[in-house]
Amino acid sequence: MDRLAIVVPCYNEEEMLPITTKELTGVLDDLIRKEKIAPNSYILYVDDGSKDATWELIEKIHKENKKVFGLKLAGNVGHQFALTAGMMQAKEDADILISIDADLQDDTLVMEDMIDKYHEGNDIVYGVRNDRKKDSFFKRTTAQMFYKILAAMGVKTVYNHADYRLMSKRAVEHFANYEEVNLYLRGIMPLIGYKTESVYYERKERIAGESKYPFSKMIALAWNGITSFSVKPINFIAVLGGIIIFLSVLAAIYAFVSYCNGTVVAGWTSLILSIWMLGGLQLFAIGVIGQYIGKIYMEVKHRPRYNVETYLTHDLK
Repeated sequence: MDRLAIVVPCYNEEEMLPITTKELTGVLDDLIRKEKIAPNSYILYVDDGSKDATWELIEKIHKENKKVFGLKLAGNVGHQFALTAGMMQAKEDADILISIDADLQDDTLVMEDMIDKYHEGNDIVYGVRNDRKKDSFFKRTTAQMFYKILAAMGVKTVYNHADYRLMSKRAVEHFANYEEVNLYLRGIMPLIGYKTESVYYERKERIAGESKYPFSKMIALAWNGITSFSVKPINFIAVLGGIIIFLSVLAAIYAFVSYCNGTVVAGWTSLILSIWMLGGLQLFAIGVIGQYIGKIYMEVKHRPRYNVETYLTHDLK
């Protein structure tokens, strides 16, 4: 039987951890009883530099529960890197990985369906929300807009999928070849190319604690997703620049004809507005190009994406 590792990135989750541990341990016990996974399957909590007692609680649970492992990062590196750190650690001794957030908003009951899909020959199984009825109108609208923008930019993603997924060992090993620091996992996974499937579930409300993805982080993640997988924003600026040049030529022709006809209208307002518009466009264009140059700068330095401080395991060393 295959050994399963449930990878759970954590940041300030001391309120949720007891609840999460109880539920995920129950899931493991049920899957083991049904002989769908190996008895030594486990939960791997990844502490992403939490400021509360998250790590101390992980240490305590680890001592009490043989199914709980822990990975402490040396500092806060963000959700995507913390999840990656857990995956890289778990691939060393697990045959299957399932990633899920500690807030348990993703339905753990579909993990069995994920395992079944894996046994049918799928290397990646996406957990996909079946609707967004519980989201606010603003969040639902912006999320739908984001996926449409990604599609327009040529970025392959799974609609309504976050980071709840199953991956086989070989899929994770292939993912390890993607060493970029501008990490957007939802865009990388479809590039791996192995056989995939999806399971659908209804997303629940957070039981305790607060969301670690406020609007500002959502925007940052969206922008990173677009600029990490597409150069179309730069192409858009080039096209826009060409349109403005064309309109400028038309304006010049109009001004020349007006001058010849003696109907020149004196006025500086339109001129000032044009200067402001072009100035703003130039600054915007420089900013977008600067984002790409900054990403190149971060990539070429090849700095480590995270540092592991402590690893707690029940396996014999």
